[in-house]
Amino acid sequence: MIVVVNELINNPSVANYAVLGNPVKHSKSPQIHLLFAKEMGITLEYNAIEVPNDELSTYVNLFSSQGGKGLNITVPFKENAYKLCTEITSRALESGSVNTIKFDTETNIIGDTTDGEGFINDLRKNYGINLQNKSILILGAGGTVKSIIERLVSEEIKNVVIVNRTLSRAEELEKKFKNKIDIKSFSYETLPNDIFDVIINGTSLSLSSEVPPVSRNIINKNTFCYDLMYSSDKTVFIKWAIENGALRAADGLGMLVEQAAESFFIWHGVKPNTAKVIEALKNL
Repeated sequence: MIVVVNELINNPSVANYAVLGNPVKHSKSPQIHLLFAKEMGITLEYNAIEVPNDELSTYVNLFSSQGGKGLNITVPFKENAYKLCTEITSRALESGSVNTIKFDTETNIIGDTTDGEGFINDLRKNYGINLQNKSILILGAGGTVKSIIERLVSEEIKNVVIVNRTLSRAEELEKKFKNKIDIKSFSYETLPNDIFDVIINGTSLSLSSEVPPVSRNIINKNTFCYDLMYSSDKTVFIKWAIENGALRAADGLGMLVEQAAESFFIWHGVKPNTAKVIEALKNL
């Protein structure tokens, strides 16, 4: 359900939550949180709200002023949301990205990021992937990628390589995390043809049916490929990975549900069963 700016809160008699993004029509977050709420016996409303590119602050403050309890933030606003918050958790501070907002009784804007935890939980719980001593390639350098790198610091990985069309964005992440992990940045043109254990597509190119311009030589039969985007069919990145010999390839549906469970916990203090929700969404 897409809500216009003067109708952010449809039912003020219950707790209201929403996801803000652009585009956001494709978002499964409303379905996920309503399934969580049903499981936990919690009554709430959760809507998807499309926000004009320069209007995030207006929408966040209006949602709060109308009695909203919390927000999820998706592309392209995660770094902008970070700047709006009056309080920031340590992991959001480290990543410079916010995907979860909680409003307290004094309407403080408390920002957190659950993307990194959601990513690790999906790999560990749903795919049995252990990242210890793994070489990881990340395509893209946006807010979600920042949160993932922040979480990778504690996973005893071998190294991280970031590649981005705008090299300076990748270089910023290298500079930010270089004292904590082995991390290097490249443009697509200068990326070495090394083989990686894990390749993460952190771009939104799959939404436009495009594959990042990387060589097939970075994949072998032991490589696990992961697309942060998701769709009802295999994304073009997943198809590319499988066609070029990857061990396995997965989309971001599981991460979406796992990070949503972390957000749900922040707002409600309980953690729902993610496996049931992932299965339900796959069967829709």
